[in-house]
Amino acid sequence: MRLERLTYNKIKVFLTFDDLNERGITKEELWQDVPKVQQLFREMMLEADDELGFKADGPIAVEVFALPAQGMIVIVTKESTECDFAEEYEDDFIEMQVTLDESDEIFYTFSSFEDVISLSQRLYIVELTGGRLFSYEDRFYLEFSEEDLKDISIDQVIALLAEFGSPSTLTSHRVIEYGKILIGENAVAALHHYFWENRS
Repeated sequence: MRLERLTYNKIKVFLTFDDLNERGITKEELWQDVPKVQQLFREMMLEADDELGFKADGPIAVEVFALPAQGMIVIVTKESTECDFAEEYEDDFIEMQVTLDESDEIFYTFSSFEDVISLSQRLYIVELTGGRLFSYEDRFYLEFSEEDLKDISIDQVIALLAEFGSPSTLTSHRVIEYGKILIGENAVAALHHYFWENRS
């Protein structure tokens, strides 16, 4: 579980599927209002308070973005209120407005361009040629859509991506909006063409 403060009233939590498995929660249960999921949100809020000083002492809005074979990103926003309700409720009470969104994309980040180049050769071998490549704040990002992954083993792709990078805790929307598009389509094929085909 990784936590990051975005603004004074908003935090982001990245949970891997290992985090969920440790708590006995399946991907399907994320969309259900069950005690295990409620307990997970309580743990997140307690850790956010401990690490970031972020207190969920009133109504909060929760956006959940599930990423295939990676985990989920949770954006928690503390709603403004006319008065402080902290003393009126028990510590484990959280009023939540939950928005759920399951993404079919895979979005990974890399610390160096050399890692992206090396990865492109491995992906090309397993016939993954699509994708888009971005740069943002001195890092590189590869995005693969559901169409890019058609007829390809997602588990195999994730294993290769994990060798060179890590799941992005930023949403693709943020990187697309504030970052730079380096290759807008067929990124793996383009990288393979420019950096591998002409090698002797």
